[in-house]
Parts: sequence; structure tokens; C-alpha cells
Amino acid sequence: MKYEIAVYPEREKLMELAGSTDPAPIVMVNLLKFRDVAEYKDGGTERISGREAYMRYGVEMRRIVEAAGGRFLISAALNSTVIGQVEELWDMVALVEYPSAAAFFAIATSPEVLALGKHREAGLAGQLLIRSTLLEDHV
Repeated sequence: MKYEIAVYPEREKLMELAGSTDPAPIVMVNLLKFRDVAEYKDGGTERISGREAYMRYGVEMRRIVEAAGGRFLISAALNSTVIGQVEELWDMVALVEYPSAAAFFAIATSPEVLALGKHREAGLAGQLLIRSTLLEDHV
């Protein structure tokens, strides 16, 4: 399996969400890899971990998402694989439910969220963000 990690979505993938007319909720699966030490572009001298910088973003994102009708479902540290092997394990997984794909787009591109991006960018070495939908017959 080949994969690339990134910090920001590709424009065309983001635009697919913007144009979605599907009213169903979506769940974004976030696989996160943190920098050992946060790297702020503005040259800030505060020395904090990448995880701590990302959590500054995450705390505010939770408030924004919940105000828009979404919810944080789970946030967990990843410890080890039980089935399968990977070269390097992600640091954290977070599942966040949004009212719809269009609602996710509106939140993700809002000025408030864009302003918080400095903490996200400083903390992340990379991320996979996977759009999913809940199944009616889930187990």
C-alpha cells in the first residue's frame, strides 16, 4: 500500500466537499503524526512539542465543530498494531462527525479555523484525513 501524508488537503478534493448536496452526516477519520518539536513559521521561540501545538488547535476546533452541530467521537493515542505491520505507526486517531460534507467545508474554510491553522501546521508532521459515512447496518 502506498500513501502520502500531508498537512493540507488538495484543492480539488476540498472542492468536492464544497459542492456536495448529500445531507447525510460524515465522519472524518484523522490519522495524525506529530513533530517532536513544534515549528511555528513566525519564528516563535516557545519550545513545545508538536502534540501540544496541535492540541491548541484541537481544543478550539472542538468548540467550533460542536457549535455547528458536529461532534468529536473519539480521540486516542495509537500504541501498537495487533494485526498487520506498518513501517511507522501514527501518533493519534481522531473521529469527528460533521452534519454534512458541505458543513465540513464551511467549517474548514472559515476565517476562524484558518486563523487556528498556525497551531495545526506547527504541530503536524503529516496527516491522513479520510472521509467516511455511517452505515445503517453497522455492527
